[in-house]
Amino acid sequence: MITFVTSIAALVLGFFLYGKFVERFFGATNSRSTPAIEINNGVDYVPMPTWKVFTIEFLNIAGLGPIFGAILGAMYGPIAYLWIVLGCIFMGAVHDYFSGMLSVRNHGASIPEIVGKYLGPGFQNFMRIFSLLLLIFVGVAFVSGPAGLLANLTDGGLELWLYSIFAYYLIATLLPINKIIGRIYPVFGAALLIMAVGIAGAMIYYGTTGDLVIHELQAGSFRNWHHNPTENLLFPMMFIVISCGALSGFHSTQAPMMARCIRKESHGRHVFYGAMIAEGIVAIVWATAAMNFFGSAGDLNKTMMVDGQNPAWVVNEISRSWLGAVGAVFAVIGVIACPITTGDTAFRSARLTIADVFKFDQSSIYKRLIISIPLFAVGFVLSRLEFATIWKYLGLSNQVLAVVVLWTGAMYLVRVKKSHWMLSLPATFMTIVCAAYLLVAPVKNGGLFLDSFGGTIAGVLVGVASMGFFLFRTRKIRR
Repeated sequence: MITFVTSIAALVLGFFLYGKFVERFFGATNSRSTPAIEINNGVDYVPMPTWKVFTIEFLNIAGLGPIFGAILGAMYGPIAYLWIVLGCIFMGAVHDYFSGMLSVRNHGASIPEIVGKYLGPGFQNFMRIFSLLLLIFVGVAFVSGPAGLLANLTDGGLELWLYSIFAYYLIATLLPINKIIGRIYPVFGAALLIMAVGIAGAMIYYGTTGDLVIHELQAGSFRNWHHNPTENLLFPMMFIVISCGALSGFHSTQAPMMARCIRKESHGRHVFYGAMIAEGIVAIVWATAAMNFFGSAGDLNKTMMVDGQNPAWVVNEISRSWLGAVGAVFAVIGVIACPITTGDTAFRSARLTIADVFKFDQSSIYKRLIISIPLFAVGFVLSRLEFATIWKYLGLSNQVLAVVVLWTGAMYLVRVKKSHWMLSLPATFMTIVCAAYLLVAPVKNGGLFLDSFGGTIAGVLVGVASMGFFLFRTRKIRR
């Protein structure tokens, strides 16, 4: 189990070593007051204990992402370990830290307003529309999926569960953040972590007894194990499929909510960088479990080709088999409760984004309703679409958002006269990934399905051109 143990250890060390370096490089200091202390309106700006803010942030960004994404990513083989570990430490956690701390430094501003400040009004207007659409689609996706699962489990009507989940979302979006989210999220966040620990413990136990063979990352692993490698290219597809657990733009939309709740800047590393590292650990656990429970990554692919055997089925099968009745409970929490808790904060973030755009005060529930009712009306209409139709647009959109936020952080560093490479290099890499994906991915997945070699080369050229344009802009600013 060398690869599995080494991956977990690397993520933990990443938090203590690289996370501390990032914090110092950013210049976090407790001499500055945070928005939670300065504003504290009792609704969205509410000081909370660091452990509670961490668990809320963790559940906000996690949900099913590091489970389903890791399982789908495991279909590409053991090379997924490298992207999860290196992507999480050097890209995802840095992305989350900067998006959260830049919000702290800008009075808890939503991510479009931060992008506008450092990249200009053009990017700001693009992000206002783009991030809002992404948040609505995430919220809708995490209504439709759990509602369908609950309807199947209870033999109840889909409509009834849709109405019930939307009603909860509306209440959670309107009430102060410490009334519902601050009370139940720590419980579900703990459940998600306990489930991961339980699965990891089961792997260690069965690996020790010889009942489970854990395949290591070795020379022969560096190939595409996917059963349909023509459409599912290792590059760039795996880097889009495994987003939560490595790098996810959606996290930047959630960070400002917690930026309005932390008491000191020094807490930012634990809340933002730390929550991403925790998500990476969960992703490693589930990628390892999925790759080895059925025999190998190849056997996982064969299993997933069977009708009805999707990531939710895999979670249920592994949990019940290794953890028994307890596993069944955690499986239900994982595939139903966790996505619901991601969906409600997606709608809450959408409300705050709209309020920030129009500078619309949210201290009274009447003013929150003015934004929330039209928002949920749009969400309910979109929930009538097929789940697959909604989901296929989220992967690329999610990483495009991450690209914009990484370039924003790089520009911030330029403006404060610091080296930008910590963020500009990951931004360039992800620009290449997104451009290549758009060109070579199948049409059904939102791509143009062009020649893979030519599309990849074109993606590299787009990334290089983006870096060139960025360096040109920085020369003008430094003058």
